[in-house]
Amino acid sequence: MYKILGMKQIIAWLPQIVLIAGIWTAVNGLLHTIAVLAGEHGKQYDRDLLRLLTDGLLLVLIGTVLILCFTGIRGNDGKTIYIALAAVSAALIYCAMIWPFLKSVGTMLVHLITLIVIILWILKK
Repeated sequence: MYKILGMKQIIAWLPQIVLIAGIWTAVNGLLHTIAVLAGEHGKQYDRDLLRLLTDGLLLVLIGTVLILCFTGIRGNDGKTIYIALAAVSAALIYCAMIWPFLKSVGTMLVHLITLIVIILWILKK
């Protein structure tokens, strides 16, 4: 079944998919933080600024975790895949929480694809 659907090839790319998701997320977190600090919110330290900076920090943290998972997943470390699963799930939950305010279609899609490939990898085992 995996051969017919090409799933074996997709699963083989899992380390790179996780790395790309990590870079995407960390860069978006950095850009978010820069934009917040450069904009109106960055002029005064208050609750709104703190919340927006926390959003950027969360994205950078999730992205960094995914980047660090690359080597473990490439080495077929089963524990690392569950760390990546937790990080990707956290990113999807975050996207769902901010959806009414910001439709993060790109970030949601990147993490949804990563989640699907992780689940396929787990089911393959």
